[in-house]
Amino acid sequence: MADVAELPHVDAAALKEMLPPGRTALVVVDIQTDFAAPHGLIGRHGADMAPVEAVVDRIEGLIAAARSAGATVAFMRVVTRPETDSGALKTLYARRGMPGGQAICRIEDGGADYYRVAPKPGDIEIEKLLFDSFHGTDLDQQLRARGIESVVMTGVSTDCCVDQTARSAFHHGYHVFVVSDACAAYEPELHSGTLNVLQKNCALLTTSDAVTAAWAA
Repeated sequence: MADVAELPHVDAAALKEMLPPGRTALVVVDIQTDFAAPHGLIGRHGADMAPVEAVVDRIEGLIAAARSAGATVAFMRVVTRPETDSGALKTLYARRGMPGGQAICRIEDGGADYYRVAPKPGDIEIEKLLFDSFHGTDLDQQLRARGIESVVMTGVSTDCCVDQTARSAFHHGYHVFVVSDACAAYEPELHSGTLNVLQKNCALLTTSDAVTAAWAA
C-alpha cells in the first residue's frame, strides 16, 4: 500500500503559477448526508466517518480560500430517485446479492442534502446520478464558459466519484490537481491506492495547506 505522504506533491510555490484563481475551479465532490454525515447511509452501516469529518474541515477552509482569491467553486452532488436508478447499477447490486443496494442519496429522505457545506449564488452546482460528474451533466460547458483550465479535486470518496471525475476532467482537457488531505475513502488502502494511480496517470497531488498558501499569495 502506498504511503500518501511519500507520493509526489506539488508545493505552494509551484502551485502559484499553476493555479491562477481566475482560471481554476475548486471541485467539491459529494459532501452530502449519505456519504459524509455520521447519520447518513454510509455512517449508519458502520463506516468510520472521522476521516471524512477531518476532510470536510479542510474543504471548508479551501472553499473560503477559493472565494477570497476569486477562484470558481463547483459543488457536485448525487441526487437519486427510484425512477432514475441506472439499470446497470441495479443489476450489479442484485448480482452481488444486494438487491436495492443502489438506493443512496435519495432526494425524498434527505440523503442527497449537502452536509456542512453548500453553494452560494455564483457557484457551479451539478446534480448527477452516478460517479462521473461530467457524465450526463453540463459541467464541462459551465467550466468552459468561465474560462476554467484547471480543476482542484476534493471530496468523497477518493476511489469512486473523486477518481472518476478527476479522470473525466483530464479526458476533457483540464489540468487536474487532487488535494490528498481533502479527499477521503472509507478504507485507507483505497484512498492511498487511488491517489497513487491518479498521480501516475492524469493528476498532480497537492495538499490543502499548499493550495491555501498559493491562493493567499
